[in-house]
Amino acid sequence: MAGERQAGAPPQLRELGWTDALERHFELYAREGLIPARVAVEHRTKYGLVTGLAEVEATLAGKLRHDAVARRDLPAVGDWVALVPPPPAGGVGVIHAVLPRASVVTRKMAGRERDEQIVAANIDVVFIVTSLNAELNPRRLERYLTLAWESGARPVVVLSKADCCADPVPLVEQAQTVALDVPVLLTSAKTGLGIEALRALLGNHQTGALLGSSGVGKSTLINALIGWERQDTGEIREADDRGRHTTTRRELVSVPGGGLLIDTPGMRELQLNEAGHGLLSAFDDIDALAAGCTFGDCRHGAEPGCAVQAALAEGRLAVERLASYHKLVSELAVRTSWGQKRGATGRTAPRRGKRKRS
Repeated sequence: MAGERQAGAPPQLRELGWTDALERHFELYAREGLIPARVAVEHRTKYGLVTGLAEVEATLAGKLRHDAVARRDLPAVGDWVALVPPPPAGGVGVIHAVLPRASVVTRKMAGRERDEQIVAANIDVVFIVTSLNAELNPRRLERYLTLAWESGARPVVVLSKADCCADPVPLVEQAQTVALDVPVLLTSAKTGLGIEALRALLGNHQTGALLGSSGVGKSTLINALIGWERQDTGEIREADDRGRHTTTRRELVSVPGGGLLIDTPGMRELQLNEAGHGLLSAFDDIDALAAGCTFGDCRHGAEPGCAVQAALAEGRLAVERLASYHKLVSELAVRTSWGQKRGATGRTAPRRGKRKRS
């Protein structure tokens, strides 16, 4: 997660999320006459940056582009960069380096086996938005929680459009069952329910990212937080009770009263790029049960002495949740080095002590 805010930094930078760690990393570039800037929006050939004093456009230095091995080596929305500022007479600046990221949300690009997409960088909190008008899906929520935990930021589940639900209590309880210890916040941009609680989570110049499927109300929540219609929104379709997808690009938005938000286009298909501790955190209940398995490399299938299967038989663990866990483990084992690093269960050993003897 992002570090403590730099007490001695210029206030304009602190308001953009500048930290002690960033200050230390930037010392070399400062000696070379470069200035820090944060990526607010990414265009086809240019970037929109904020420096604390101005909004500027910039292109990539040739060396930075040439040395990039993968997409993650180039700037993304939320990144801090070392910039040669535009000349006083006007023009564009030049980005020479991307500073180390404190956190990053990535996902596998659909249809591309090895490519990944950086959704947001240097975020403190991931708001997983799911609406209460027939969109809530526990299995999808598990995927988003895995993605959020893996990013290095802290997740918060945001249940939007509470005004569209006659009785939200059962759905809140359902979300809490999947989210475990992750906060679940009930909101309505229409009535104002939960908006100030959302704003409070961005205190001390924190940066949040809104993730969720198309039409769940992310842009509407941003409009409610900033107090005006910055983001276009769509009406709910009667045919399927879903909102229309309106956000087409990622963008860093300043929230009045402190804090920043990154709005993201809706994800119609969420394919995880990688997940180590993220999967274990999202399924902490299963990981805790696995500590009681006879064998440290238990796959929680037909092995003797499996504490997870025992919990399943006793009704302490839902069949659907274990099936979802197995599905994600298998998916990640195929697409990443997850299987080689942690074994088929995602664990290399029981939580405590050595492997038990049968």
